[in-house]
Amino acid sequence: MSEETPTKGERTRQVIEDAALSLFLEQGYHATSMRQIAERAGLALGGIYNHFASKDEIFGALIIDKHPYKQIVPFILAAEGETAEEFIRNAAQAIVTELGNRPDFMKLMFIEFVEFNGKHGPALVSKIAPKILPAFERMTKYRTNLRSVNPAILMRSFLGTVFSFYMTELFMGDTLKKLMPKNSFEQYIDIFLHGILKETE
Repeated sequence: MSEETPTKGERTRQVIEDAALSLFLEQGYHATSMRQIAERAGLALGGIYNHFASKDEIFGALIIDKHPYKQIVPFILAAEGETAEEFIRNAAQAIVTELGNRPDFMKLMFIEFVEFNGKHGPALVSKIAPKILPAFERMTKYRTNLRSVNPAILMRSFLGTVFSFYMTELFMGDTLKKLMPKNSFEQYIDIFLHGILKETE
């Protein structure tokens, strides 16, 4: 059997996670019971406890396993650009595009913030940061037109900017969206890169 072929236990965990995800998105975390997850997964209730000790543990696994970072990280690492600005713009566009393909992710994150006060966040960051921090370390080391910025701060502010754009897109009504220019994302990233204050002579 190939190393990439999931085991029976891994396949069962995946079925449980998929069932839990669909229920959490349909009716919320607290309204979902372990029994409902078992029924949706086609398992006996005891079968779930062979893989997850609690509903909280299932949700924690979802945050890691269903997060789009597995698709986003390669985009960031592959982002090209002759300058730091081109790299930032290309990487940001790739992330926003991928997030647009994953509306379920933001619903999961809202549950994480509201129901858990972000307690699963550190585990997620520990998965993501080591993979993409090197890209920002290389950028701060070799791009001579950058201010002296700690690579971890640069990574955090970049991800915060991209995610805030995506979240505000979800919240804006049609009236506010009509006020936005067609290139609003480009201008958003431009503010990240250059700020809002005019340069003083």
